[in-house]
Amino acid sequence: MASRANWKGHLRLSLVSCSVGLYPAISSSSDLKCHTINRETGNRVKQLLVDSVTGESVDRDGQVKGCEVAKDELVPVEDEELSEIALESTHTINIEAFCRREEVDERYLDKPYYLAAEDKVSREAFAVIRDAMKKKGMAGLGRIVIYKRERVVLIEPYGKGLLATLLRYQDEVRSPTAYFEDMPDGNPTDEMRSLAEELIARSTRKFDPSKFEDRYEEALIALVKGKAKKPAKGKGRTKEAVPTSGNVVNLMEALRRSIDSEKGGSATKPSPRKKVASKRSRPTSARGADKGTSSKPRKAA
Repeated sequence: MASRANWKGHLRLSLVSCSVGLYPAISSSSDLKCHTINRETGNRVKQLLVDSVTGESVDRDGQVKGCEVAKDELVPVEDEELSEIALESTHTINIEAFCRREEVDERYLDKPYYLAAEDKVSREAFAVIRDAMKKKGMAGLGRIVIYKRERVVLIEPYGKGLLATLLRYQDEVRSPTAYFEDMPDGNPTDEMRSLAEELIARSTRKFDPSKFEDRYEEALIALVKGKAKKPAKGKGRTKEAVPTSGNVVNLMEALRRSIDSEKGGSATKPSPRKKVASKRSRPTSARGADKGTSSKPRKAA
């Protein structure tokens, strides 16, 4: 069953207009709802909004939006005043321009929605706009007021409908210069690059989102279910040891071990520079005594 529309209004391209609904394209992956509770009683804790000066609680009717114009100086703005300055994009997405989808920097993409025609009368106009963008290979740019804020939205054909993705504003996207300018270029050899490229080639798969599951969420659900059954003390689930790949001497060895593991070989092959004692050359107790030690000879593995 389709979810309820987050926004309803009109999609307009010049003089062509149609009634549309905006539906969330993503949902929360969490099936387990967690709340803050009283450790002693196990009861849920209520959150109260209080006046920062008087300390008295403020009910919903006494709450109003306050915009900060200076430090500790807030100007109240009523909902009625916000309605008076409502923009056209509050009820209409007007496609202002078009661009190639690949021209949009991925950092600006925020949240996706499905845009669908809301009634039979609007389907023809909706299909005209959708099919025209599909044939030209273009995505539309418009504006929409959602959650009391105007956002730029990228609109592109998606199946029988349209995909509308909210975009971040330029001042919301940080420049990478501060993070990358002091990063050294490094000096990898051709052999290192070749091994890395081979590793990438061996690990290349067709993207399948079903292969990626929220393992933390699954572990949390298992933990909660286990505690709900109240297991006997001392019989709880033991923590599994985290597997390690052994000591990595250098980057080249790490790359070679990675290739070996992809081939099905051992990923913990010892470095050629490390000498491993064989069964024939293991130390005797007499040699250990000459060194002033009382250790016994190690048993062969």
